[in-house]
Amino acid sequence: MKILPVFAALVAAACSEQLFVGDQVLRITASDEEQITLLRVLGEQAELQVDFWRHPTSPGQPADLRVPFPSLQAVKIFLESNSISYSIMIEDVQELLDEEKKTMTKSRRVERSTSTFDFASYHTIDEIYYWMDMLVDDHPSLVSKIQIGQSYENRPLYVLKFSTGGSNRSAIWLDTGIHSREWITQATGIWTANKIAKEYGQDPSVTAILDSMDIFFEIVTNPDGFAFTHSSNRMWRKTRSINPSSHCVGVDPNRNWDAGFGGPGASGNPCSETYHGPYANSEPEVKAIVDFVKNHGNIKAFVSIHSYSQLLFYPYGYTSTPVPDQKELDQISKKAVAALSSLYGTNYKYGSIITTIYQASGGTIDWTYNQGIKYSFTFELRDTGRYGFLLPAKEIVPTAQETWLALKVIMLHARNHPY
Repeated sequence: MKILPVFAALVAAACSEQLFVGDQVLRITASDEEQITLLRVLGEQAELQVDFWRHPTSPGQPADLRVPFPSLQAVKIFLESNSISYSIMIEDVQELLDEEKKTMTKSRRVERSTSTFDFASYHTIDEIYYWMDMLVDDHPSLVSKIQIGQSYENRPLYVLKFSTGGSNRSAIWLDTGIHSREWITQATGIWTANKIAKEYGQDPSVTAILDSMDIFFEIVTNPDGFAFTHSSNRMWRKTRSINPSSHCVGVDPNRNWDAGFGGPGASGNPCSETYHGPYANSEPEVKAIVDFVKNHGNIKAFVSIHSYSQLLFYPYGYTSTPVPDQKELDQISKKAVAALSSLYGTNYKYGSIITTIYQASGGTIDWTYNQGIKYSFTFELRDTGRYGFLLPAKEIVPTAQETWLALKVIMLHARNHPY
């Protein structure tokens, strides 16, 4: 009889996790602005509980929409009745999630060294934090772990600092996982941090960067959301803060920055995936980075890594006015994308946020650029939609490897072009 409480607990845990059986991801292509408007209206219908993985932007540009199984018929009728073209990108979301879980289960073991860590699997927040400590232990003269704040649910906001010494040195900031469901970003972050530590003294580029600059790397930028994607809802994007005026939880942390805050491309609806929050920097996860950047005062490059769509952005997202440094940022992006594609032939597009994808207000790199950090960039990693946020684990290392080549271009440029 003693086994019954344990069994009951396992059943309860399983039942608490949201399932996506029969959910489909539709690739939708609007032919004109009227259809774009209709898609946006569709996305705001709370009873349908649809979730844009890639938002409708302009005619001819695809949008990806996850549709819960109970809403499939209504959504398809809506699209067909308005002559909006669509195809099925993912037949059953749960099938991909089940495959993802299998690979994670196989990697569940306690590693004692970074050399035996499984970089080709997705990991939980506890495993990532444990790995951070191992990295510091393995490279004590180069790597340290600092805490820059606490999340809404009081999780530590950890940053890895790579430094060869000195004070008030110029620095590069990297972050991954600000949108919690973008698991390829945190996984790429782990691989990249390990690469930085291993390549110092081996790779001339990494050595040159770290001999004159520090690198700060926040791998789990939205820890509450990330933990929630593992425990309850794999598709969770936002933070986990409570909205007093709504039953809906969380804020989009990439719409919460004080750069065109509350403007087009962000939502005032707390139930929206792009809800900007009650005020700029309302989220402690965002405020911690804002305070860190301001207090440091000498950050020269800021790179925020997202997924998916295979894009490299520079500011602005909230206005169509070009940044003063557009020509230089465009040249860097072109060079970085070329380096990235040289490994596996992965094709990336690049440009300002607003001209390359859509208008988005309150975004990270718009704020950092306005703070004087000229080399502000955002990556959108693999893929272009076949798997979306559910990129198979077998693609983690190739994604990280190619992204590393682009990151080195940006970091070396920041080192060689002080301003």
